[in-house]
Amino acid sequence: MKDKLIIGRFLPLDTVIHRLDPRAKLIFVFLFIIIIFASHHPLSYLWLAIILLAITQLARIPLGFLFKGLLPVFFFLILTFIMHLFLTKGGTRLIEWGFITIDSNGIREGILIVLRLGFIMIVSTILTLTTSPLNLTDAFDRLFKPLKYVKIPVAALSMMMSIALRFIPTLMEELDKIILSQKSRGSDISSGSLTTRIKAFIPLLIPLFISAFQRAEELAIAMEVRGYDANAERTSYRVLKWQLKDTLLIVSLIPIAAVSLWLGQAF
Repeated sequence: MKDKLIIGRFLPLDTVIHRLDPRAKLIFVFLFIIIIFASHHPLSYLWLAIILLAITQLARIPLGFLFKGLLPVFFFLILTFIMHLFLTKGGTRLIEWGFITIDSNGIREGILIVLRLGFIMIVSTILTLTTSPLNLTDAFDRLFKPLKYVKIPVAALSMMMSIALRFIPTLMEELDKIILSQKSRGSDISSGSLTTRIKAFIPLLIPLFISAFQRAEELAIAMEVRGYDANAERTSYRVLKWQLKDTLLIVSLIPIAAVSLWLGQAF
């Protein structure tokens, strides 16, 4: 299971996307998400899909690997579309069967929400696949450092982010061990109906949560013994250098947003 999940994973490749400053990538992703929410036309989403495809190719991330790793998210997107399909009203009535009705606005809003959430998940996953957790933490700490003057614990939040990203593969490995242990005792979560699989998966959650709390307690004790203080001023071994290519990455958002808005208004 840990080999199929790509959330929190980092691909140590040598590409132009990997070599970008993590601060520039964080800013790009944040502004790109704003562009996604500002887009409302199918052609705008087609344009953004082309941009994401180009970024994926520059980062040398296989599309099959990307979509296979995001497969659990796609089930959530399908559920979101179904909810909008039946709950969003307005427009032309397409289907009416008893208390079940489907309107054209429900289909339209469902597709738009699914595209928005899907694009956000893809661009965020590309960020984590091309940026190591330590660099992400450093970028987060540098970008939000001014917030310390308004009493926001930026260093503590950065540490929490780093620990969370590092714990995802660890918890997946622990879940694999628990699944193998349950299978050796005759339990099977890979067959049967959906209800049967859900019921078989529940016994896995209790030992997983216990293991997570134990690891968190051990980590807290280890940090306390070593005298870790989140509020202490510290230097960094890794030095981030902003270069021309990082500025060009941010500037590229201007034509991306302009074309997206033009497509939404011209057609």
